[in-house]
Amino acid sequence: MTTILVVDDEPDIREVMRFALENAEFRVIEAAHADEARKLLTNESPDLILLDWMLPGRSGLELAQQLKQNPKSRTVPIIMVSARGEEEDRIKGLDTGADDYIAKPFSPREMVARVKAVLRRAKTDEPADEIDVGGLRIDNISHRVTAEGRPVDIAPTEYRLLHFFMTHADRAFSRSQLLDQVWGDQVYVEERTVDVHVRRLRKALEASGHDRLLQTVRGVGYRFSDKT
Repeated sequence: MTTILVVDDEPDIREVMRFALENAEFRVIEAAHADEARKLLTNESPDLILLDWMLPGRSGLELAQQLKQNPKSRTVPIIMVSARGEEEDRIKGLDTGADDYIAKPFSPREMVARVKAVLRRAKTDEPADEIDVGGLRIDNISHRVTAEGRPVDIAPTEYRLLHFFMTHADRAFSRSQLLDQVWGDQVYVEERTVDVHVRRLRKALEASGHDRLLQTVRGVGYRFSDKT
């Protein structure tokens, strides 16, 4: 069975989530705080993590960052769950590497639908291990980016954006298409969010001159290409 790890300090919330997920034929394991979740992960390999932001002690945000930095857990999809529903909070959550964001209070049916959607995306993604475009190289195994052999420091969301661009080079994408492909079609953020992360990505690539590969296509959106 597909295993879902639910991390939330509120027993009532965990019960609602467990009931809905088990009815959808998922196996559910639970943790009340970050340290308990980390202990569970030494013996368990969940297919997805539902992670509350506001946990006692170490926050869900901190735990998500640690999981995405760990080679053993970085590919496990994370859905951040929080009462903080403002756009800036959603962006912050997604910036940690979370695959989706659910604001409390939420519908159990919607939660299950989002879990299934994220699992489908994770299952159908078949990223190439290593890609090189114009001397810019991305290694999906080590999760590193290099430009002419030199490391490029890049945030999780910019990494996903760059990986999508490099695996779909020479094609133009609208902002809404990028939101669907990089952030997920169940994530409710504005299209201008794409512009913010494109600017950050260009800045990260600026030192090596590879920011030129990320081209603005007037009236459409963006394209990644080493052709002028």
